[in-house]
Amino acid sequence: MVDVVERGCEAAVSRESGPGLDVVTVTRQGLEELHLTLRPLPGEDSPGIFRRFAGVLRERGAEVVSQTILGAVAASREGIAALAGACGAVEWPVTWVEGSPCGGGGIAGIQAHAMRGVPVETLRLDGRVVGRLFADPWARHCLLGGLRPDDPAAPRPDQALRLFERMEAALSLAGMRVTDLARTWLFIDRLLSWYHEFNPVRTRFFTERGVFEGVVPASTGIEGRNPDGAAISAAAIAMLPFGKEAAVVEVESPLQCSARAYGSSFSRAVAVCLPDYQRLLVSGTASIEPGGRSAHTGDVDAQIDRTLRVVGAILESRGMSFADVSRAIAYFKRAADAPALERHCRAHAIPALPVALTHGDVCREDLLFEIELDAVRASAA
Repeated sequence: MVDVVERGCEAAVSRESGPGLDVVTVTRQGLEELHLTLRPLPGEDSPGIFRRFAGVLRERGAEVVSQTILGAVAASREGIAALAGACGAVEWPVTWVEGSPCGGGGIAGIQAHAMRGVPVETLRLDGRVVGRLFADPWARHCLLGGLRPDDPAAPRPDQALRLFERMEAALSLAGMRVTDLARTWLFIDRLLSWYHEFNPVRTRFFTERGVFEGVVPASTGIEGRNPDGAAISAAAIAMLPFGKEAAVVEVESPLQCSARAYGSSFSRAVAVCLPDYQRLLVSGTASIEPGGRSAHTGDVDAQIDRTLRVVGAILESRGMSFADVSRAIAYFKRAADAPALERHCRAHAIPALPVALTHGDVCREDLLFEIELDAVRASAA
């Protein structure tokens, strides 16, 4: 079923939802942006979901600019081969992160950002695809993925620093700087054992690069192994405006303090603002009270309730609602808790989200649930 939900300033947003598939399409200025979320169908194996992914792309004539695969790292080699077998040469960045399905199986979900009607350039760093680049009338857009440090045997804080340096090098290929970042994803192996070491590395790097003088990117910092065995891997979004009509702006959380108040260098959310539409990028969000403490220890239903109230307030602050969500990932510390999200959404009349559910540690021992999401809305005419 396709439902065109809004139109404005020569832009339109359409949403399609079906078994194991959500597609949100933004049509604007002669191009289309597609935000895809695929979940495995009952009995569907890994080659099957990749064939289905390839079919979605062919049907829409779209070209991938970034892809995240939440799946067993042990199956990544065969999975990438299946992806290439279904799609042909993989000329886009793939971020494969350990994401155990909450209901069993090999892959929890696939998410991708794809384009139609615009030239796309591939970025390579040391011979490896690390990003893609495209432009609209108002800005240049860069999506990075599959970034990892080049020495997985180095001490973990050194790997974190090297990761950010490689992110900077990849951005330079696009004619951008670290200060052009809008969002990062940081997948950290054995997160709880060294998150306290990671945060000072990020803060120091951002300080040296002048990030705090502008907009600090939104971010998700979450447990996640990678196929290379590195301590950390990453993906990112950056934008370089051509003029004052385009901007990335920080969006505060009405129900939480700044994450920087307790040493985490990210914004709760940022908005990518263009004349024809707005894209809201909400960081990984959990049950944290205004003073920065975790709330509702041990109670997943209460943590989900608080988290979605926080996210709902962020959406509302930008004139949006959960109906505008274009993609989401929900992280559960305990896989058995996954049905609680759907139960909460039904009880509170929250529309079905284009979400992938995965099992993994959140950044604090007492947090059971975290969600990240994007939302899109056409600007008023």
